[in-house]
Amino acid sequence: MFKLVQISDPHLGPLPDVRPMQLASKRVLGYINWQRNRAHSMTNHYLDALVEDIHASAPDHIALCGDLVNIALPHEIESAKAWLSTLGNPEDVSVTPGNHDAYVPGALKAATTEWRPYMSSDAAADKLASDPVPFPFQRRRGPVGIVGVNTARATGPFMATGHMEVKQLLALGEALDSMAKQGLFRVVVMHHPPVREATKWHKRLVGSSRFRKVIAEHGAELILHGHTHYATRMTIPGPSGPVPVICVPSASNGLGHKKPPSRYNTFEISGTSGDWRCKMHERGFKDGARGIIDIATNELEIPQGLAAMA
Repeated sequence: MFKLVQISDPHLGPLPDVRPMQLASKRVLGYINWQRNRAHSMTNHYLDALVEDIHASAPDHIALCGDLVNIALPHEIESAKAWLSTLGNPEDVSVTPGNHDAYVPGALKAATTEWRPYMSSDAAADKLASDPVPFPFQRRRGPVGIVGVNTARATGPFMATGHMEVKQLLALGEALDSMAKQGLFRVVVMHHPPVREATKWHKRLVGSSRFRKVIAEHGAELILHGHTHYATRMTIPGPSGPVPVICVPSASNGLGHKKPPSRYNTFEISGTSGDWRCKMHERGFKDGARGIIDIATNELEIPQGLAAMA
């Protein structure tokens, strides 16, 4: 059995000191939002407790679905790199960027440079650190194939949309086919939800139909995302049945707020190609309860057959 943990949207705080010139952009809106809202709802108290509980469960791998930072200040990005080292080694943690990690032009490049070891393909381990991070990245961990895609890019004020270039979509299809031939349980890790109307118009994944077309043609066993800060289970069509699409609440959100408090998902993956089984455990904080508790356990319906026929 392989244990894969999903967390997302830690929005690491507090914000560092900000120079006025750094707010001469969209950052000023994010700074105001942090001071008014997120500084109170998202705290390291919940995040630290969640990470401690994750470590106690001894997972085989951790998938982090983006939004490590808030307004992508240089010091935020550097601090996130240090925090990642406490979460786990790059071999044990896979990271995809979120829209807050690409908050302004140039931020995504800075983030992917600093966090590169956590978002590199196995085959790219010997590449120069100055090389751009190619998406999608591919990793094999036991019976699981992890494909990390990037939906993040800088957007205008009041927008938090995601985007995927055609080149990346073509490479995604090739990666999924390759992993199917290896008989792997394929997990796609991303930030924005690929399901139509899963979030508000200004936060949607632009061109999500193109992503769904890739999955409908090439298949996957599981898709993990963040962005909405809700606990949702949806599906999109695959060639051999519906593919589960799972979101997890923010890893740092506290009790008593509009969105669910800090939580993580564990997926227990067993079986072989054509006969996969996946049990999903939700664990975290819950209003009215003390500390971290088990919230729900469900057996996911995993599409079968594609890898066996490849």
